[in-house]
Amino acid sequence: MFLTILIIFFCLISLMVLHELGHFLMAKRFGVEVEEFGIGYPPRIFGKKIKGTIYSLNLLPFGAFVKITGEEERVENSKSFSQKPIWQRSLIILGGVVSFWLVAVIIFSSIAFFWGLPTSIPDDLEYSGNKTEVMAVEIMDNSPAQLAGMKPGDKIMNFNKINQFQEFIKSHQGEEITLTIERGKESLDIDLTPRVSYPQDEGSIGVGLARVANIRYPWYQAPWQGISVAAKQTVAIPIILGNILKKVFQGEEIKGVKLVGPVGIGKMMSESLMQGGVNFLMLLSMISIWLAVFNILPIPALDGGKLLFLGLEKIRGRAINQKIEAKINAVFFTLLLGLMLFVTIKDIIGLL
Repeated sequence: MFLTILIIFFCLISLMVLHELGHFLMAKRFGVEVEEFGIGYPPRIFGKKIKGTIYSLNLLPFGAFVKITGEEERVENSKSFSQKPIWQRSLIILGGVVSFWLVAVIIFSSIAFFWGLPTSIPDDLEYSGNKTEVMAVEIMDNSPAQLAGMKPGDKIMNFNKINQFQEFIKSHQGEEITLTIERGKESLDIDLTPRVSYPQDEGSIGVGLARVANIRYPWYQAPWQGISVAAKQTVAIPIILGNILKKVFQGEEIKGVKLVGPVGIGKMMSESLMQGGVNFLMLLSMISIWLAVFNILPIPALDGGKLLFLGLEKIRGRAINQKIEAKINAVFFTLLLGLMLFVTIKDIIGLL
């Protein structure tokens, strides 16, 4: 258990360090003075100044930070962030978001090369490579599949085509059946009864299916697969968020969506680690993409908020008053901190 916590903690801190490293490298690239690059938050344990930048290790191990001259307040200096062109400042801000995304690409590429990526195969395609499997990709609310404990990602054993499985279910409607599923490294037997009557878009047991094969890619194709998967997931997240917001404004019930904080993320990572290293790496890459998308949202106190202020500066022809910007950032930072605290408490209560 301790080792699991240590691995999760190290991975999450590493994501934060790499995020700040993105800002750091872009600032250095454009000749902006970086006062300090720190792992953890003060009080400082150790620090060494190299070429004008202090590299520090700090006591509170909750992330990392980079202190860039002129980012928080205007400094009349050719090496100041505030004196650089808007396009350079924008790229410095984007450096952190790009770092998150590159981490996901590298992880997906590594999985594609070393272990293989689950790839959807049409039912009518005769595939001669690795064995094909039927996988649950969506579980409907209050369906026999959900009530039996099935989860997205479960592989249904003894079937290699969707139509075979559907015919089996159809021939056993109203009868209790036992399905053998593979979940990570586990093999489980679940009992359920296919419905005779059911909603048209749900099917007899209420599960969305895909026929998949685990395909390994050669070294020269793996990076492109990594980019492709990361890009698809990046595009999917705003669509999901848009659908959620649409339902909120229309007053519709939102099903299957759960807001989680650090504790909830830790729980998910712990469960995925127990299912195998590949599952853990897949989740870590998804977390990295979610962090990239969240961070680019035009909300003050986030990188996207900083880009928003730069956009306003470009439109107005002059910078926003830094005192006003600082106050707006402080308000939104407090709101985000309060939201994170609320979600964390909710996660902890859920564990009790």
